[in-house]
Amino acid sequence: MTTTVPSLSYENGLIRLVDIEVADPGEGELQVTAAVCGICSWDIATCKFGDDFAFPAPAGHEGVGYVSKIGPGVTGFLEGDQVAFGGFAKLRNTAASRVHKIPESRILDEHWLVEPVSCVVTGIDHCHIKPGDRLVLIGCGFMGQLFLQGLQHTSAEQVVALDVDSTRVDQARALGATEVFDLTEHDSSSLAGELKDRGVDVVIDTTGSQQGLDLATDIVRRGGVINLFGWIKGERASFDPSRWHLGGFTVINSAPASQIRDPFPAAIRLLQKGVFDLSQLVTHVVPVSDYPALMSKILAGEKGYLKGVVKL
Repeated sequence: MTTTVPSLSYENGLIRLVDIEVADPGEGELQVTAAVCGICSWDIATCKFGDDFAFPAPAGHEGVGYVSKIGPGVTGFLEGDQVAFGGFAKLRNTAASRVHKIPESRILDEHWLVEPVSCVVTGIDHCHIKPGDRLVLIGCGFMGQLFLQGLQHTSAEQVVALDVDSTRVDQARALGATEVFDLTEHDSSSLAGELKDRGVDVVIDTTGSQQGLDLATDIVRRGGVINLFGWIKGERASFDPSRWHLGGFTVINSAPASQIRDPFPAAIRLLQKGVFDLSQLVTHVVPVSDYPALMSKILAGEKGYLKGVVKL
């Protein structure tokens, strides 16, 4: 049987609702009915730059839904199981190996965004935090705030958070950052020198900007670690090779493809336990019909926006 359902696509920076045909799941597949999907910064960049963006995002990859049909050869799932998967399509067939079961809980669908948490799990894995380490987090957007939640449960001696947005700085303080700095109120060179003098072991840059990478270079101690978590979207970024060589520090690309284990099971367990709590971070939840309008607001700098979720 084939069913026609709505799905989203990006075309020249515009969000379009289109109909797709979905057959019964095949061998090794599950059919999932989507409930919600998170809006990623990759989605935002795709809409912002349109066809000029060389790395367009797929239409959604932070999905949560429910198993509606089980294909031949699939075991370990029941119809009605809540799962994490990818996509803005209302109905989708996907390989069972790419679907992760979510345990029963009172957590709302829109707070079960496993994929971004899995990215932070990989990011923290690559920090190799030792007891007593001193960390600086540059960037307190959604992913930065997730980092803060996770880092509260490590053996780091201090986690200093930096951002250019006073609201996000205040939220980082509320989430337990040891110390916070609003970069608009400080001379960045002087602040970097002060932090460097503390012997910062790991600097995590979530900004995805050249300025963030430069600041990380200024802060990290000799022999320390720069964790380049944010994606500097484009084809070029620059660094001072002499400073990097003489500094003797390690630069780690902790993008999702760098995972050293499957981070989804750990992300699900930590969400269930409350280590990561998206109820504190999701600021906008809209039906799919309002997604284009919300994206327009995001691109215009919607005040108070941190994370959006689309209900499907």
